[in-house]
Amino acid sequence: MFGRAAKRVNDTKYYDVLGVSKNATQDELKKAYRKAAIKNHPDKGGDSEKFKEISQAYEVLSDPEKREIYDQYGEDGLKEGMGGPGEMHDPFEMFHSFFDGAIPSGRGNGRGQRQKRGEDVVHSLNVSLEDLYRGTSKKLSLSRNVICSKCKGKGSKSGASMKCSGCKGSGMKVSVSQFGPGMFQQMHHPCDGCNGTGERINDRDRCAQCKGNKVVQQKKVKNVIVDKGMHNGQKITYAGEADEAPDTVTGDIVCVLKQKEHPKFKRKGDDLFVEHTLSLTEALCGYQFVLTHLDGRHLLFKSNPGEVVKPDQYKAISDEGMPVYQNPVMKGQLYIHFKVEFPDSLSPDHLTALEAVLPPRSKPQMTAVELDECEETTLHDVDMEEMKRKEAHAQQEAYDEDEEMPGGAHRVQCAQQ
Repeated sequence: MFGRAAKRVNDTKYYDVLGVSKNATQDELKKAYRKAAIKNHPDKGGDSEKFKEISQAYEVLSDPEKREIYDQYGEDGLKEGMGGPGEMHDPFEMFHSFFDGAIPSGRGNGRGQRQKRGEDVVHSLNVSLEDLYRGTSKKLSLSRNVICSKCKGKGSKSGASMKCSGCKGSGMKVSVSQFGPGMFQQMHHPCDGCNGTGERINDRDRCAQCKGNKVVQQKKVKNVIVDKGMHNGQKITYAGEADEAPDTVTGDIVCVLKQKEHPKFKRKGDDLFVEHTLSLTEALCGYQFVLTHLDGRHLLFKSNPGEVVKPDQYKAISDEGMPVYQNPVMKGQLYIHFKVEFPDSLSPDHLTALEAVLPPRSKPQMTAVELDECEETTLHDVDMEEMKRKEAHAQQEAYDEDEEMPGGAHRVQCAQQ
């Protein structure tokens, strides 16, 4: 059978591609192929190379003779014994044959032939955090091409068309340009004679409604529903509502949510964060404040008697965060991040009063004699942000000076001769 002594191997690649074990039955192989092929079919947005791998794996493993060779000798055994992967069937033909000529998504033409897929149309939809919290609807003005109803997408009154002589019906032209000695570049571009359709229509036979374009423009306003708990960047897809074209699977309209930054609330997943500043008196003696939530409710926050709030401390309230998408009854947490504002200075009377109620100061671990020998120093305030700005400015100036040569000339790289 083989041209040379074949080496036995334990190759499981095809089984791994289908996600089955080496002991899988034919029924298990069929189920695995059906699931993987539908998921990865290019007409459903899948990877064409992955789709080909799945088809090749199923073609081999579904044939008892090929499977036996593969189990013993792997892919090399198939190549030597069967003439190589070049004899594999077209993966799309096999797919249509498996499903009796119909793509389960409903996006094929039902005749075992693949239609090209139109491009998706993407729109950005601006929303606020309040919109994502409460849910809302947005009006979206759309303009798209639809198949001409008068000529049914033929472009002509009679329904007849001629093959474009300029591109011989391919819709594409090839041009060759020279960009160096003995070096040429071949470029493909749509035929200007037929606008890439591959067909030409007699001027007298053109459809009066679409002027031979086969499509007409349609304008409409779409009501986009934004559900509670949706996220920034989430997509809302309307399948098959993009531009129509003859013999083409219509693409999708995709709305991408773009959330505007909120001045008070910050979102992380399903949780909300709010920053609140307390005075030192409030942090030590108690606080009370009102927070207006994203749905307009007013929440009252009060400290417990004797409670002390530390700087950068967090407190949480359950079920006051964002609604969970597709399960809005559930909500995340609302976190309050406390900052404490300290006074710039205190009077001697205030110091005396505070020392009477606060824990005593820590005492230096030195004797009085040792303290007398220490040098007295004075601390001063530092604005670290201002220092960073000055350092960055100084570094930029030094860089600019280094880039300039004497006399104001700028340094340049040497060009190769």
